[in-house]
Amino acid sequence: MTVHRAAERDGAASGGRVRVHGAKISYFTGKLESYLRYREIPYDFVPSRPDQLRKRAGAAQLPAVALPDGRFITDTTPIISWFEQQHPASPVVPEDPLQAFTCRLIEDYADEWLWRPAMHYRWSYDVDKYLLSREIVRELTTGIPVPAVFKRFMIRQRQLRVFVTGDGVNPATRPHVEGSYLCALDLLSSIFERRPFVLGARPTLADIGLMGPMLRHFSHDPTPAAIMQERAPAVWEWVARMWNAKASKLSGGALVPGVPSDLEPLLAEIGETHLEYLSANAIAWQGGDGRFDVTIQGTAYRRVPASRYRVWCLEELRKRFADLPETAASEARGLLQKNRCWEPLWRPADLASGHDPDRRAPFVDGLEVLTARGARARRD
Repeated sequence: MTVHRAAERDGAASGGRVRVHGAKISYFTGKLESYLRYREIPYDFVPSRPDQLRKRAGAAQLPAVALPDGRFITDTTPIISWFEQQHPASPVVPEDPLQAFTCRLIEDYADEWLWRPAMHYRWSYDVDKYLLSREIVRELTTGIPVPAVFKRFMIRQRQLRVFVTGDGVNPATRPHVEGSYLCALDLLSSIFERRPFVLGARPTLADIGLMGPMLRHFSHDPTPAAIMQERAPAVWEWVARMWNAKASKLSGGALVPGVPSDLEPLLAEIGETHLEYLSANAIAWQGGDGRFDVTIQGTAYRRVPASRYRVWCLEELRKRFADLPETAASEARGLLQKNRCWEPLWRPADLASGHDPDRRAPFVDGLEVLTARGARARRD
């Protein structure tokens, strides 16, 4: 039986359990917990601040996992890949290569594109930012000898500056940012009204990835949660179903064959938004630009920060495609071309992010997820 409890002490896990150092309001902590709960991997939860994690794990990003042997691993995408190797039964990555690639593409879109509307709703709306700043102060700043009202104010100002206005959200782009969330709800609703999970009767990596934004932000924060309940009750129901899912009960569930046609509108949205953004970001990074302009679906985003990590994301998607068997690669290319994903995936030439060059992730001390060229920032 899987048990999840808050741990009282810091450090490595004991008795074969792992410790998840994170925050209960965290985008990526929620994604990782969804995976561990589904795979029924026992863990203890340890509320941790980024500065605390830097001392223990070498990187100030949430979450980090302390293994029983004392090692730390960071970054949810390679963390999940590592756990999949350690626990091969009931995998979340489908055996079908085309489905596996599609899942990784959806995961990347959920991680990196839906991040912007998730942060916008949390820190642009009064009811959300006041609630969440209180939760952060209560969960993560105990022991810091500063008045709570000042801590809440500083958190709100910092998050808005770094993750909203500093990431291209302004009056001109705000309708498109919110539209990305509404579009995701509509596209996912059409899927979850037909089947319980993205690809069938059990969760896959696509579902795990989508839980990042959908669990701790869109279904938790007051403004997007109210929208989800009214506009997309099937998605609201899926969030609860995912949180309660257990591999021991669902691992025998069948997946649909191939990539169903009702997923193609979502792939087209990914091509028009996420892959266009990744492409422009990679070109800017290669040119040494700290900020860049990009037009997405007719909306001009100005001076958004260039990210090394997101160059690496594009590298990884290309590598995953290159590793496909010949038949699956041909099918994948046709699917990507049909849904406007192919050209932006390959537009930048000679990618070289420099992120994890030795391919040691998730075991890389000090390797940060970078939001801007030369700048370090935590993942919330």
